[in-house]
Amino acid sequence: MLWAVFTIIAAAAQTARNAMQRELTTTLGTVGATHVRFLFGFPFALLSLAGVMLVSQSGLPTPPPMYWPWVALGFVAQIVATAMMLSAMNDRSFVVTIAYTKTEPVQVAVFGLILLGDKVTLLSALAIVIATAGVVVMSLRPGAVQTGGWRPTLFGIVSGGMFGLSAIGYRGAILSLQLDNFVMAATFTLAVGLIAQSILLSAYLAWRDPGVLKAIFKAWRQATFAGFMGALASQFWYLGFAIATAANVRTLALVEVLFAQAVSKFAFKQPTAPREILGIVLIIGGVLLLIWAH
Repeated sequence: MLWAVFTIIAAAAQTARNAMQRELTTTLGTVGATHVRFLFGFPFALLSLAGVMLVSQSGLPTPPPMYWPWVALGFVAQIVATAMMLSAMNDRSFVVTIAYTKTEPVQVAVFGLILLGDKVTLLSALAIVIATAGVVVMSLRPGAVQTGGWRPTLFGIVSGGMFGLSAIGYRGAILSLQLDNFVMAATFTLAVGLIAQSILLSAYLAWRDPGVLKAIFKAWRQATFAGFMGALASQFWYLGFAIATAANVRTLALVEVLFAQAVSKFAFKQPTAPREILGIVLIIGGVLLLIWAH
């Protein structure tokens, strides 16, 4: 059950990182706040990798050719997922946005059906219907359509799907290394992903909006904390992916909804409507039923 411990630590660290990034969107914009977790996270990932090499007295692994498509899927999907999640948070409450992204396990099942031909049992189909109903219940509040309420809903759900693809990509990359030392496999993949993400988004911002890069470094205190918590969360996600299926890890990660609820109430002073609570319950119930069915 070591993977469960890793997952709970990762979910707690990710909640703190999400809260900090949400605050940074007001000064840095969505792309700038997204970039913070990567740019200020990769130095911590390199330190972690150096520590693993020192303790294990081993060198860096030699990735096989199949490693690179997997890790590319992981880091590109993660960039898109984070940006869409932060954009949704600008329009909806913190806890509800997190709940939308936690439709991820349900979407992974759908991806498996479409892309891999995985069969969907009656219980699995029921689970998908229940979880989807939860999203609808959370979305259909009075005036939702008139106030543009569907935009953050869509962004949150798509964000969950992209996080699912990212989890699959990173787990595929870790397993393709075929290392006995799962800590090295996870930490090496973390470093590769964060370095690639930092280069991609730095180049994009230097080309499109160099002022945001300057603003990021001016907010270095908040950015460093967000980067550290992001690297910490990713480290434990990848350790979980190394020894358990992505479905198990991401399902237990639903405890993040409870953490987000606490942050929303005590940090952002945002109330959660009864309808939204019902929706969260339905989503969690549907996801748990889906995993039980498998």
